[in-house]
Amino acid sequence: QIEMEESGGGLVQAGGSLRLSCAPSGRIFSGYAMGWFRQRPGKSREFVAAIDGSGKKAIYVNAVKGRFKISTDVAKNTWYLQMDNLNSEDTAVYYCNPSSGGATWRPSDFFGQGTQVTVSS
Repeated sequence: QIEMEESGGGLVQAGGSLRLSCAPSGRIFSGYAMGWFRQRPGKSREFVAAIDGSGKKAIYVNAVKGRFKISTDVAKNTWYLQMDNLNSEDTAVYYCNPSSGGATWRPSDFFGQGTQVTVSS
């Protein structure tokens, strides 16, 4: 059974930083692209960032460009989302999402329980 295990969320003041981790269990996603999504209160789930299977190419939604950075540690089968200069609009449950396109990013329907990020102003 595959589970996407997100961690690293918490309560942080505006302007602060958090680093989220995604460590899938039950399967090795080596070489896969991975994405991060979030669901803000009262809104639908939205794309945040993704990184390709090589770990060299990343894309971001405009709202987080320059503040968030997605990365991967292939040896640990773990992906990260470094979030800096957080603001209240970043308050959400964050999910990692393995690509349905292998090394090329394409969102899948596979999500875990997510990790809650709350930014206080």
